[in-house]
Amino acid sequence: MIGVLKYIRGYVLIKVWGFAPERFLNLCSNKNILLWDIKKEDDIYYMYISLAGFRKLKGITRKTRTRVAILKRFGLPFLIPKIFARKVFIVGLFAACFFWFWSSLYVWEIRFEGNLAITEDVFLEFLDEKGIRVGVKSSGVDIEQLEKDIRREFPEITWTSAKLSGTSLIISVKESDAVLSPMQEQTFSDLYADKEGVVVSMIVRSGVPQVKIGDTVDMGTLLVSGSVPVYNEDATVRKYQYTRADADIYIERIEDVYETLPFDYIKKVYTGREKKKYYLEFSGKELILGGDVGFLNYDIVVSKKEVSLLKGLTLPVTFGTYLYREYQNVECSYTLEEAEYLLKEKYSAILADLEEKGVQIIEKNVKIDTSSGIWILQGELRVKEKIGYEVPIDEKIPENLPDAGTIEAE
Repeated sequence: MIGVLKYIRGYVLIKVWGFAPERFLNLCSNKNILLWDIKKEDDIYYMYISLAGFRKLKGITRKTRTRVAILKRFGLPFLIPKIFARKVFIVGLFAACFFWFWSSLYVWEIRFEGNLAITEDVFLEFLDEKGIRVGVKSSGVDIEQLEKDIRREFPEITWTSAKLSGTSLIISVKESDAVLSPMQEQTFSDLYADKEGVVVSMIVRSGVPQVKIGDTVDMGTLLVSGSVPVYNEDATVRKYQYTRADADIYIERIEDVYETLPFDYIKKVYTGREKKKYYLEFSGKELILGGDVGFLNYDIVVSKKEVSLLKGLTLPVTFGTYLYREYQNVECSYTLEEAEYLLKEKYSAILADLEEKGVQIIEKNVKIDTSSGIWILQGELRVKEKIGYEVPIDEKIPENLPDAGTIEAE
């Protein structure tokens, strides 16, 4: 803190020599003139003294017949005149401060937190309809009204908070844990097959089963009907009651596997030649500095950085580089080991995708062969998986159920 005060008030490094420099030091002490870091070299003394103290030395140097010379100057009293002497610097400083102040009045970044089911694109489109977008004036954003509009537009959001932090608009939301899909909102539905195979297991929780274990079903086969008949005493159908068909039905089917790999392929071989271009982007407009790349084939590595003066104060300016890396296309051929490795990687990806979908693999019969100048991975997988997709009931008498007696729809 003392060092800061010294810098603000200003101080100098001086050297003192002459008839009685020791008496010079004593008189400074008697007049409460602070001297520090005093060093002696031969008959010359070096020391630091405040600017105010230096101005009081005239009478002391006359009495002691000593001489004083300034070696270095420190502090704001010496810095400010130098700054104001540079007019271009002053103009640039004021322009930068004005730009900083002006940019802080606008929203240059919109961030979302907590959204999972609702994508940022949906949010941005909604905000755009409300006149809120990057570049809008911060004073024009009504936070309280925005929160109300979000809750009104998106019923699945149970809580929302919006705030302005610097030049950033931060919208935090919490979505309902039980967001209903359009199908879940539908009360009545039938269950149809979305794959073909042999039914090996079924548990029906609601609805009327239309198939049994051992049946072969095709795509579009009605598995469980949501139309439940109510019978008269004479076993005729009096009416139908409707429900949501709910069942776990598993089939066994054959999954064909067929992957190919050509003998020859094009490989990128980088030459080591690179060219870098700098670019500046302001409010969506991009300026690229540099001439033609001069490469026939090249990859581009983009490096971008936003300008952020302080935390929360993001400016509409992005700068970075485009790095162009030249390569040549070289024709190569796969070896047997390379082909087997790549095909097995594809095969493993197929198995992983099936397992991720809940498909149980019962039997594998796959091999690698060559034909017509390509490597081929082909075969069959016997799999077991759950099937069924719901189709809403339009609450009319199903055509595929027998019509008997007088029927009433309910």
